[in-house]
Amino acid sequence: MTTPEKRMELKNKIEAAEQRNAGRSLGDHARDAREGVTSFVKEHPITTVAGGLAIGVLIASLVPGPGRRLRKKATARTAILGGVVADLVAKYGEQFIEGASNAAKAGQHRAVDIGSAIGSTARHLRHEAGDLASDAGFRTREAGERAARTFRNLRSRITN
Repeated sequence: MTTPEKRMELKNKIEAAEQRNAGRSLGDHARDAREGVTSFVKEHPITTVAGGLAIGVLIASLVPGPGRRLRKKATARTAILGGVVADLVAKYGEQFIEGASNAAKAGQHRAVDIGSAIGSTARHLRHEAGDLASDAGFRTREAGERAARTFRNLRSRITN
């Protein structure tokens, strides 16, 4: 494709995307955002938990300690915010553990499948090797008998 063709194709794609976005509702955007966040959490659970901890440390630094002013108002707000952060961290931790458990189960199932496939292939190869060995033994015995007959015929020709 030439450069102008590539530009036209890109321009058409952008226009089509803009039209799709214009027809979408706020709920569609929210659903996409939720799916994006969920997939990020599943792909990067450790980063997510570390981010939650960092946010918790930031909030804890905002909590007024002894001797600071605005203690009552800030403490109530911080307690609410801390509760929300704790819930988020607990939820992300739960998803992390669930994802790890699912990955472990999938790994176990895959290991069983691989073991079964290896066992089946090994049995098949064992039978094939047995057949080949039997065939080789039979052919060796036949070759030995032919060699013995040929030797006897040569010897009888020489002696006669």
